[in-house]
Amino acid sequence: MKRLLTLTVFLCALQAQASEWIKSSEIEELFKAAHVQGTFVLYDVEADQFVGYDRIRAETRFVPASTYKIPNTLIGLSVGAVDNVDEVLPYGGQHQPFKAWEKDMGLRDAIAISNVPIYQELARRIGPERMREGVSKIGYGNQDIGPNTSIGTFWLVGPLKISALEQTKFLAKLAKETLPLPQDQQKKVREIITLEQGDNWKLYGKTGWENVPGAGIGWWVGWVEKDNRIYPFALNIDIREASDAAKRLELGKASLKALKIL
Repeated sequence: MKRLLTLTVFLCALQAQASEWIKSSEIEELFKAAHVQGTFVLYDVEADQFVGYDRIRAETRFVPASTYKIPNTLIGLSVGAVDNVDEVLPYGGQHQPFKAWEKDMGLRDAIAISNVPIYQELARRIGPERMREGVSKIGYGNQDIGPNTSIGTFWLVGPLKISALEQTKFLAKLAKETLPLPQDQQKKVREIITLEQGDNWKLYGKTGWENVPGAGIGWWVGWVEKDNRIYPFALNIDIREASDAAKRLELGKASLKALKIL
């Protein structure tokens, strides 16, 4: 049994190291110029190659915050917690940090403004048992949602955690619609996180902010489809004050442009 466990750990480590990592000096300069502590990683799916800045941090797990709205939507649709992304859910009537969150709405509108109470309602409808099965099925981060009582907070304060590298691997499967979930549901989630598009590219993404509106980890994750290729990416930074939040998209887009993806 001990030998089998050792072999399993070795194979997992080998698999984690299989993808090539290329350090980008251009992205490093962007982060230094912005006076931000963080990481950015781009995954070239076809080449099985990572390009980015600060590999150690890219391999470090943090709470996913509102980037978890992507798998939350997928799991909710797959178990029938909602019939579709436009089914209206109640926010609960409680005071919220942002006035825009104090409104009943469907997932399409809720994900666009990162409405936390709507997604907490979705999580409660999914329930702890089905949520555990869901995160395990899609292999999301450490797959730990904690006790049943944490069903509305596990992605905001833990114990669920995921690394930037893991985010890109998960998003690569969603982009290719190869997650072990119905393809029509994956397609619908892709639709509601579409941000921008040009002549030969389309940008998908979702932000996240731990401890909003206070200090915490800020995320921007997504992917670019360009010339029939898929480029998932993930950025996370330390948000020390509210004004740092805007740097998520600023640095993310600048990094994508530096790599000639946008």
